[in-house]
Parts: sequence; C-alpha cells; structure tokens
Amino acid sequence: MPDVYLSYYQSPRARMMMFVRTAGDPRAIVGAVRREAAALAPGVPLYDVRPMRERVADAMAYARFSALLLAAFAVAALALAALGTYGVISFGVSQRRKEIGIRVAMGATRSSIVALVTKQGLVIVSIGLAVGLGGALGLSRLLGSLLFGVGPTDPITMVVVTSTIAIAAALACGLPAWRAARLDPNVVLRA
Repeated sequence: MPDVYLSYYQSPRARMMMFVRTAGDPRAIVGAVRREAAALAPGVPLYDVRPMRERVADAMAYARFSALLLAAFAVAALALAALGTYGVISFGVSQRRKEIGIRVAMGATRSSIVALVTKQGLVIVSIGLAVGLGGALGLSRLLGSLLFGVGPTDPITMVVVTSTIAIAAALACGLPAWRAARLDPNVVLRA
C-alpha cells in the first residue's frame, strides 16, 4: 500500500512509533535502543516494544480467524454433502434391490452394477455442482472482501473446489455401489 512520510514537526501526533532494523534477535538490543531514545528525547517513554513479526501477526489475527472459521465451515459443508449423497444413494439402492438382483441374475457384472449406481449418483451431483457454480458466480461479489490474493471468480479455485466436491461425491457413491454389486440375486428375489 502507498505510504507517505510526514515529519513530526509538520504533523504532530499524540502517539509515535519507532522501528529499528536488526540482523540478530530484536529483543537483545532493546536496552541500547532505550538508552539512545532517552538521550535523544528525555522524558519520552518507550513502551510496547515488540518484534515486527508479532505486530504483523496481531494485525492479521482477525483475517486469520475469519479464514480458519470459513475453512472449518467448508469442511463441515463438504462432510455434510458427502454424507447426504451417501444417504440418498444408499436409500436408492435399498429401494432398487429387486431390480439390481434381476440385473445380476440376467448376467450383469459387478462392475456394470457399480457403474450404474455411481453414474446415477454423479448425475445428481453434476446437477448440484452446476447450480452451485451458478450461485457462486452470482454471489462472488459479496465474498470478494474476504478473499486475499484470489479473485472472486478465480478459475483455478473454482476448478479445485468443484473437483473436491466431485471426488467426495464419487467416494460417497462408491460404498452403496459396492454393496449393490455384492447383492446375491437368490436372496434378493426370494425376499
């Protein structure tokens, strides 16, 4: 950010800051800095002596907390989405047990059953991703102030997020699809 130097005599302030650059440990030279400051301006107290790293960390604390909170909510949302996808696909498989049993009895391979169930799950997820991307692009300006170093419509971020959701959904579809492929047609059709 742009910065302007103003002499104390041109713009006096009630509070001044002094920055000292050192090659070693900043806390090791505090005594020498206090002596020099007292020699230059007797009676002016020197307080709140801290390394620049601590000052920067304090200045960034709110942004870091916001980022961590958003990350926690994002992980929770991803887990809920995967759990919901798993639940819907698992319920669908349990409702279609007889159909799947007939397919297996007619010669369908396990891989074709897994592909069938996974494909149906991913179609639902693809629709959700399309709606979500549309909503994200539409609301991106509202979240722009919370982003640092990334634009609200950054294509790499959109691809990474979409891919992460798609992979989580594919994994959530995998277990019900695997269970569907292991159905025994004799047991299913007799029930």
